[in-house]
Amino acid sequence: MSRRNLILIAACVIGLVFMGAVAWKAGVFAPADKGRGVAMVGGPFQLVDQDGRPVDEKILNGKWSAVFFGFTYCPDVCPTTMQALGEAKRRLGPKGDKLQVVFITVDPERDTPAQLKTYLSNDVFPKGTIGLTGSPEQVAAAAKAYRVYYKKNGEGDGYLVDHSTAAYLMNPKGRYDRVLPFGISPEEIAHQISEAMR
Repeated sequence: MSRRNLILIAACVIGLVFMGAVAWKAGVFAPADKGRGVAMVGGPFQLVDQDGRPVDEKILNGKWSAVFFGFTYCPDVCPTTMQALGEAKRRLGPKGDKLQVVFITVDPERDTPAQLKTYLSNDVFPKGTIGLTGSPEQVAAAAKAYRVYYKKNGEGDGYLVDHSTAAYLMNPKGRYDRVLPFGISPEEIAHQISEAMR
């Protein structure tokens, strides 16, 4: 890997940590107030899945959902997160059948439905992951609903996308339950989801 790419990746990671800290301080990751308020994460979206079918926020209804915003050309955060979610789902045993993973791209320019389908077929990623993409405007609207930061970084075909690194656990009514921060172990992810399901 070239020195330039290493510097770009390091800058991306530092930027993501900074944005995560800002979002944490702003209360984006605070648990939903069960009786007195509405969480600031989640909302309507209009996208298409990896089979080209139009979907909206109703896709979250009926199952627990781990919603993660990333992109298929991501060199580190996205594959690490998807692998951790896959292992966590396996660790949940029968409870894992009640969980779906939703991967929403922040790179609609390159992440076509076909590209998402190929990417999500990785054996270590959660089985049955739903990949979503759309027009730049549709992706921006979904990211705004989830308080997700993203920004294209670099030029040419090899550009990267800086983006928020957390996954969001949504309950079977499509409402925010808690954040699953980047870097926690599959064991901790499984524990958090299991606790939420009680």
